[in-house]
Amino acid sequence: MQQAFFFFISFFFFCWTSLFPTLTHADQALSIHTLQIRGSINPAQEDLLKEAITNAFREQSLMLVVQLDTPGGLGETTRNMVRQILNAPLPVAIWVGPDGSRAASAGVFLVASSAIAGMSPNSNIGSARPVGVGGEDIPEAMADKILNDFLSLVRSSAQSRGRNVDWYISAVTESANLTGTESAMQRVVEFVAVSIPDFVEQIGIRGFDWQNERIYFQIDDVQFIDIEPGLWYSILSWMLDPQIAYFLLMGGLAGIFFELTNPGAIFPGVLGGLCLLLGLYALSILPTNVAGLLLILFGLMLFGLELMVTSFGLLSIAATIAIFFGSVILFRFEYGLGGVHMATILVTTAGISAFMAFCIYLVARAHHHKPFTGPHKLIGGNARVLRWSGQRGMVHLHGESWSAESQTPMSLEPGDLVTVAEVDGLVLKITHNQPHNDTGG
Repeated sequence: MQQAFFFFISFFFFCWTSLFPTLTHADQALSIHTLQIRGSINPAQEDLLKEAITNAFREQSLMLVVQLDTPGGLGETTRNMVRQILNAPLPVAIWVGPDGSRAASAGVFLVASSAIAGMSPNSNIGSARPVGVGGEDIPEAMADKILNDFLSLVRSSAQSRGRNVDWYISAVTESANLTGTESAMQRVVEFVAVSIPDFVEQIGIRGFDWQNERIYFQIDDVQFIDIEPGLWYSILSWMLDPQIAYFLLMGGLAGIFFELTNPGAIFPGVLGGLCLLLGLYALSILPTNVAGLLLILFGLMLFGLELMVTSFGLLSIAATIAIFFGSVILFRFEYGLGGVHMATILVTTAGISAFMAFCIYLVARAHHHKPFTGPHKLIGGNARVLRWSGQRGMVHLHGESWSAESQTPMSLEPGDLVTVAEVDGLVLKITHNQPHNDTGG
């Protein structure tokens, strides 16, 4: 009888542990790391996510919760971030919020790949259709190729997480959009939450599957650990915006051109060099066309030639055209790239060209004026004798002492006035004093 009782208890315990999911309650606080990703998706965001996943796993965090608000970003960077999320050693949950936030374009792929997804009620997700650099439609052949590539990515991501694959496909092909509440109703995300604590609390109550285990927890057991990006991330993320990179490049070239045409200004050259280096660094990371950069530099060279060649403005016109077309093709097309809008290119090209034309005008005006200083200003001036012997001596002119010579011996005393007839290097050729307003006293 006793053996039967122990057999029954063992069998009941085995059934309980096999049929019911594991209930995880920590005797100590569970750590959950949180990270904010805001703005365009670029390589800086990719590095930040990678570091956050590594740190959270190293510190044995239960999960990483990413607060997302993005208009989109670079396609290759998006693909790399999706790969990081799908292969992360711990669950990566994404919450789109607070109200008014969005997961557009690249954000759709990130949400689709997340282990757990949630949204604020009045946030939105969608608009993942490929567009050109300035927001325009792209050629049909290229669009089909890019669509097929990214459709396979979003389809596989949504399927692996058990979400509404059809809607994610429509977000890419038709730029479909949903609010947070609608997304939860259509199985695009799992939760609607007003904040990260609310999102985490709902996850703990409903539970989630991870490594063949169902995990539950209570919000009271959770300790949130915020991951601070740091100053370098903020600067890098700012620089890697295509429009900022473009402005840095053009501003740097303008500053250096001003310094070359007006030597000694110093500040424009220093500031221009700094902007140019930062702009080139950003362009080395962004998908950039070398031909576009070379066209812009060629335009700058044509402006410089305008100073030396009489072209009646033709070189300046050609330079403006080169800078415009260089700006248009500066960035290669890539899915999700915000790029530089045509209006920005037109205004910037016109402004830079006008600034460089002004620099050329300043140089040309300076060349047409007679020099204010130089040897010719000394000729005809009256110098005062300091000492004299025969044909050589020292005279005082314009506050300076000069060596002086005469063609014939002259009898001069200190204080006598003589006239400068010629300047030979650092030696003045003098004659007897001629009446003149300028004295060397």
